[in-house]
Parts: sequence; C-alpha cells; structure tokens
Amino acid sequence: MRNKVCLTLEDANKIVAACKAEAAKNKWNVTVAVVDDGGYLVQLERIDGAPAQSALIATCKAQTAAATRTPTKTLEDIVKERPATVAFPGRVAVQGGLPIMHQGECVGGVGVSGAKSHEDEQVAGAGLKALA
Repeated sequence: MRNKVCLTLEDANKIVAACKAEAAKNKWNVTVAVVDDGGYLVQLERIDGAPAQSALIATCKAQTAAATRTPTKTLEDIVKERPATVAFPGRVAVQGGLPIMHQGECVGGVGVSGAKSHEDEQVAGAGLKALA
C-alpha cells in the first residue's frame, strides 16, 4: 500500500483567500472553485458582483485541471491546432484552471471565472502560491 496525499479544507481555504486577495487588488469580481483530485468541490466562493454563470464555469475549469493534470490554457492551445479536441467530454478548454500539485502528484484543481481568461489564471496562480 502507499499513502496518498490529499487536499484538505484548510488548504482550500488558503487557496481561496489568496485568490480573493488577488481579485480584490485588481477589482475583479470572480468566482473561485477548488476541487479535489476526483473533481469534487471542496470550496466555492463567488465574490459579490461576479456573473452567476461564473460559478459553474469556475467549477468546470477546476475539474478539468484536476482531471487532466494540466492548466486549462494548455488545452485551449491544443484546441487551436486540433479543433476536434473541444468535443472531449467533461472538459472546459478555457484558460483559468490550474492543477494543484504536491510532491509530484495532482491533489486537485483551482478554477476561476468572471474576469478575462488570463486574469482568471492570474487569480488562480495567486491561490497556488499560497500553498507553496
């Protein structure tokens, strides 16, 4: 047997707090979603003024990043060269989702939606830095 590293609620709280701080600093109204390695929500926060649909989009970005163990921007770039990949089930190929890696393993994903895609990724990145 091996021991499995898992994302905790405390970890998710740190990620969301750092994401909210980055979003507030830039006056971006976004939703932040954190999922575990199975893609299940650990935490979801929608900042006042964030679009309603951003809750679903942020969650899908986080789930995609966790499932593929890669930033959703990478998938977005792949779609440009291979458009058929956009039809892969359960994936959102839009920048703003990042995998949460620990000791070389993916333990979850963070997704952000509500600002421009590169800004969403900037907010998600700030969340990951809080765990480093």
